[in-house]
Amino acid sequence: MSGSEKQNMTNLEKFQAEMKRIVEQANNMTPEEMQFSYKGILYPSLLCSEASFQAMESFEAREDDVLIITYPKCGTNWTIQILHQMLFLLHNKEPTLDQAMLEFGKPEKYEDLKQKPSPRVLSSHVTYENIPKSFFEKKTKILIILRNPKDAAVSYYHFTNNNPVLPSYSSWDLFFKDFLAGEVIYGSYFDHALGLEKHIDDENILVLTFEDMKADLPAELRKINDFYGLNLTDEQIQIVEEKSTFKSMKEKSGDTHGKLGNVFFRKGEIGDWKSLFTEEQSKELDAKFEKYLAGTKLGEKINYHKYCTF
Repeated sequence: MSGSEKQNMTNLEKFQAEMKRIVEQANNMTPEEMQFSYKGILYPSLLCSEASFQAMESFEAREDDVLIITYPKCGTNWTIQILHQMLFLLHNKEPTLDQAMLEFGKPEKYEDLKQKPSPRVLSSHVTYENIPKSFFEKKTKILIILRNPKDAAVSYYHFTNNNPVLPSYSSWDLFFKDFLAGEVIYGSYFDHALGLEKHIDDENILVLTFEDMKADLPAELRKINDFYGLNLTDEQIQIVEEKSTFKSMKEKSGDTHGKLGNVFFRKGEIGDWKSLFTEEQSKELDAKFEKYLAGTKLGEKINYHKYCTF
């Protein structure tokens, strides 16, 4: 590709070209080579690097950044697209999917982000403790999306098996064992949640759930609108809702995520965990929840008994 052709590429085309290159590279790698450990947590080696994490520590946040924090498969791409729709209506601002995941990419990415106009939509799967310190210094508002652990686990299993840049599993049973032990990419669901629990009442944090967004999207969109002070009208909220339904995003996922569209937007359902969990596995996860999150505000927010009873 010539220099002039590269200049003419949109951010979206660059993102898709880079994803294609990474997928081709993954074809020659073993599952073990597709992951690496940093500070005791596994990460995808084709998307992150130790050098990037080190560079990320000194990332310069802005007060008006939009930061979305999720454990994998808890509504990340859905929420990114919602925020992009909202900001497009306000600022006619082109989505920056190529930059959205904070920890993905090469170390020089953080220099590129300095040139991006505000407000920047950023997201991450890192634990609260590993969020760059400047986000707290600038009192950046952080949007956290939770999802019940059983649906998150089943969605993650399908995702890791269908995403060519992640290590795949020969069976659900093997994945479940690693998920329970926190030995999957991005580590333990429960450790991630406990890190967030300590800050659930901080004034710069809004916590929503995947389940509430599915049940009443307009109500949750209004919470996001109010939290960020966007002042969208009811008519604009309705436009965002129509463009942000799971069906709508799945239909245009080929445009946004290329051939991996169906990997990112598979079902988006509540209760799909019952298709794979055995009663014994359900009890094992129930015990884990009781040990770590029962009685916490975050555990209450997840509404575990409503969504996770076998």
